[in-house]
Amino acid sequence: MTGAPGAPDIGELLRELAPQVLGALVRRYGEFGACEDAVQEAMLEAVASWPARGVPESPKGWLVTVASRRLIDEVRSEHARRRREQDHAAASAPLEQPPGPGPDRDEGLDHDDSLTLLFLCCHPVLSGPSQVALTLRAVGGLSTAQIAAAFLVPEATMAQRISRAKQAIAANGARFELPGPAERPARLRIVLHVLYLIFNEGYTATAGAGLTAPELSGEAIRLTRWLHRLLPQDPEITGLLALMLLTEARRAARTGPDGSLVALDQQDRGAWDHALIAEGVALISSVLPLGEVGPYQVQAAIAAVHDEAPAMAATDWPQILALYELLEQLAPGPMVSLNRAVAVAMVAGPDAGLDLLAALESDRRLAGHHRLHATKAHLLEMAGDASGAVASYREAARWTTSVPERRYLLARAARLGVPKP
Repeated sequence: MTGAPGAPDIGELLRELAPQVLGALVRRYGEFGACEDAVQEAMLEAVASWPARGVPESPKGWLVTVASRRLIDEVRSEHARRRREQDHAAASAPLEQPPGPGPDRDEGLDHDDSLTLLFLCCHPVLSGPSQVALTLRAVGGLSTAQIAAAFLVPEATMAQRISRAKQAIAANGARFELPGPAERPARLRIVLHVLYLIFNEGYTATAGAGLTAPELSGEAIRLTRWLHRLLPQDPEITGLLALMLLTEARRAARTGPDGSLVALDQQDRGAWDHALIAEGVALISSVLPLGEVGPYQVQAAIAAVHDEAPAMAATDWPQILALYELLEQLAPGPMVSLNRAVAVAMVAGPDAGLDLLAALESDRRLAGHHRLHATKAHLLEMAGDASGAVASYREAARWTTSVPERRYLLARAARLGVPKP
């Protein structure tokens, strides 16, 4: 066991290891739902024992061993001893020791397991939304509430979706292996969407005291880099990686010393990671000329225009507007329209942007979403309607579940100097 001084944060370590351990168990035993339950029990035991005993020298091996024991105990209770006898020796190893030689050693618990787990969660037996939700839960480690916020649906609805997805995986008998060439394109589209959502949750957390969750965005970038190495000619993988890097480059400037949110127009652009910007620009520049333009490439191009502007006033808003119009054709949705309204306001004035928002206010997918109210407040402030902006800022603050965003929105309202009624 390793211990105290300089020891890693146990919660962060467990979040990093969870998908790898789950992948190892599913590869070994092939029962997704039962394996996830066993991994959760192993995580709980780690939370209970590691603070006092110290983190094991091989935390992955420890978790695989404990989770395997839990799973085998459950299987035995259901009279399936024969199927698990071949794993009895590994499951009986001492907790302090990593598993013995073989495919479940630490070397096998990294990229391959995580990627294969991604594709398993994107099995075609599941609906698209269920594929995304299950992957975010199993690989991204997001809570049901966080996933529900990403999908703009009630938490109870998302919980049912995840439960049904697990049942469908079990009923189908899906194997823990990478899909063949015929299946890959459809599965890959879902995988990319999942990685996109995981990154977004890491870059701007939907809830909690912190604005960001760097471990999530870092994991999304790691897996997307791996995908890019595997399929370097796929333009949308390249576009997604470029988008992540160009967005991640601004992280250091997004918060003040106290963790408060700093808006794009107030950020110190000298604090942006210019190495990431250069890498992202090079990636998107390499695929756009190919002509196979997809949504991630367009979003990366938008991010590149922002990142290459030396100041907010120097931003090429007409180009950004043209790119959002293209994005709305490729991947229409309320959030794309919301962002296009801002670009319209920057090019044609706030009233033009507000006209677009008026149509979006009747979209049930955005009902009560704080970004709609925050965008409206920003455009009203641009138009000189202080009282209307204050009301919208406060409404946005009421709906957001992010503490830094709520503080930022209330501070914007307070700066306008309109007394609270």
